[in-house]
This record gives sequence, C-alpha cells and structure tokens, in this order.
Amino acid sequence: MIAPSPRQPLIDALRGIALLGVFLVNLRFFSLDALLDESTQQSLPSAALDHVIRTGMGWVVDLKAITVFSLLFGMGFAMQMDARGTAGVAPHLRRMAALAVIGLLHATVLWWGDILLTYALVGLLLPLFRHLGDRALVVTGVVIALFLPPLLSPWMREWVMTMAPRAQVYAAAVTALSSGTLLEAWWQNLLLGSWVRLTNWALLFFVLGRFLLGYWAGRRGLLQSPVQHRRSLRMLCLGGAVIAAVFLTLETCVPALKEAWPALRSGVPGYLLRVSYRVGPLALGIALACGFALLYLHAWAERWLRVFVPAGRMALSNYLLQSAICVPLFAGFGLGLGKGHGLWPILAVALIVFPLQLWLSVWWLQRYRFGPVEWLWRSLSEGQRLRLRRA
Repeated sequence: MIAPSPRQPLIDALRGIALLGVFLVNLRFFSLDALLDESTQQSLPSAALDHVIRTGMGWVVDLKAITVFSLLFGMGFAMQMDARGTAGVAPHLRRMAALAVIGLLHATVLWWGDILLTYALVGLLLPLFRHLGDRALVVTGVVIALFLPPLLSPWMREWVMTMAPRAQVYAAAVTALSSGTLLEAWWQNLLLGSWVRLTNWALLFFVLGRFLLGYWAGRRGLLQSPVQHRRSLRMLCLGGAVIAAVFLTLETCVPALKEAWPALRSGVPGYLLRVSYRVGPLALGIALACGFALLYLHAWAERWLRVFVPAGRMALSNYLLQSAICVPLFAGFGLGLGKGHGLWPILAVALIVFPLQLWLSVWWLQRYRFGPVEWLWRSLSEGQRLRLRRA
C-alpha cells in the first residue's frame, strides 16, 4: 500500500475556499438560471438583484474558482511525483482511471455539469510533461491555456455549428428539468451533458494549461513552503491582480473597440483579442491563490481560515454531495425551486448547505481517515480495501 502524502493545511484551506466558489457557480446551473435566455431572466421580478449577483460572480467567482481548483490539482500531481519519482506514474494513472469512473457515474446518473471526468481524462496527460524544465513547463501551460484555443476556434466553430443551437438545447433542458418526470430529466441530463462536452471543447485546454501551471508551482513548493517563497507569492499576487484588472477592464471595452476599429473582428488583431479574453480569469485566479497563501501566513487570519481545512480535505465528497442535494432540490421531480425564482435561492441554499458541509466535514474526519468518496477513490486506485475508521 502507498502511504498517503502528509496533509498541507494551507492547501486544504484554499481547496475548501475554491469548493465554495465552484458551488456558487454550479448553483446557477442547478437552479436553471444559467440555462434561461436573457429575455426570460430580465422578466423575473428579481431581475435587478439577479443582475447584481451575476455581475459580482462574473468578476470574482466565475472561471476563478475552477482556475484555483485546477492549479491545486496540478500541484497535487507535482507533490506525488516529488514523493515517488518515476514510480509515481503508474499510481497516478490508476488514480485517474478511478476518478474517471466516479466522474462518469456522476455525469450520467446525477448531474450533467460534472467536471471530474474532464479532470481525469486531462490528468492522464500530465506524466507526458514531467521531463520539462520549470521554464518550459510555464511556457507550455500559458500557451495551452491562452493561445491555443483561440487559434483553433475558427475551425472548431464550423464543427460546432453542425450541432443543435444552444437556445434549442437549453430550452429543452429547462423544460425537462423544471417540469419533467424523473426519467425525462435523466434523459435530458445525458443529452445536455453530451452536447456541452462536445461544444465546450476548449475546456480541455483550459484545464490542461492550469494543471501545468499548478504542476510548476507544486514543483517549486510555492504553497508547500510559503514562508520561503513569500517574495515570489507577493510578486505573483500583485502581478496577477494588475494584469487581471487591465484585461478585465479591456473586456468591458471590447464592443466599443470593435466599433471603432473593425479590424479587430478578424485576422491577427481578432486573434489577439480572443487571447485577451482568457488572460483576466487566469491572472485573477493566480492572484487570489497567492493572496490567500500570504494571508494564511498571519496567525490571526490562519485561525479563521482553518475552518475550511476539513472541507478541503473532503473536497471530492463535498462536491458530489452538493449535486446530490441540489439536483432534487431545484429539479421539477423534486422540490422544484429552480426556474422562475431568480437567483435569491442560490444565496439561501449556499448559506445553508455550505456551513453544514463545513460542520459535517469536521464531524466525519474526527472519526474517519478519509472522506467517503476519497476512501473509495484511494481503494479503487490501490486495488484494495483501505482502513477507513480511525484507530
């Protein structure tokens, strides 16, 4: 049996914070709000409040939480390789195969928006990059995350155009998930999940690029030994925040820029503009992760932030539990709190469910060595039933 790696409270706390961010983003899809067309959203009585919530999430949470999660995933791979060397490749491949099984079950049985299957498939590629030097690893990660998807998009757009239009797919999903039977909702779950994975092909590059940047950070020990890397963390935090501010502001000016300079609509200028859309979320995600690490180094902040450590240690179990709670909560075959209620249920559910998960994680880990799904994942990866209960 392979001994588990020592826990890193800072990394677990950051993972717990990222879990909350991912939960808030996913709640927009659980509640069906993200599947509604713009006219329907604006016709809701809570439209003004909803706009404020969407704007705030767009600036702080959307794409940033999954960026942090992906960086941490790549960092975990670096920690495994550092501990096991080349012998860590085979265990990693088994871990990804087991994660793929868990993700496939989650995606087909419970919720179409699963990310675990994508993580597992992309994670299988990580050993191919283990021989790259630090500089090459960073350059490769940046190129894959920022420059490659916009380069491929003109060709991929033609392929995507052959599929059903977004409005049609979303409308069918909203109908089935908000008022259909359990069987109808499950079938639409499969259809929507398949459509999203095919049309959102750039997600593979999004994830892989961040995995590689996290791999570099883990190899350097940025979050494992934050005191020694305080200066690097400050530079990454400040630089990421400045870059994010510049490019996110630029994104708000794009319609006016295109109107003033039509050349931005195509060719090299158009390509560079598409690249710019991807810079802000990545830079802000890195800045937030590094800023969290710097804050965690202060004793007064660490006492508050440690509350997220148990949830971070059980992030996989908590992620799946969120789906198990919210799918029947919002779907028509359950309580039907979805379509037509605006975004206030998101805040209400988040304020109830996530604190309960924090408490449940503490309670569970006082009695057991791993989260329940983490235990299953490890057992499947190592081919044996591991001891779960603490001695």
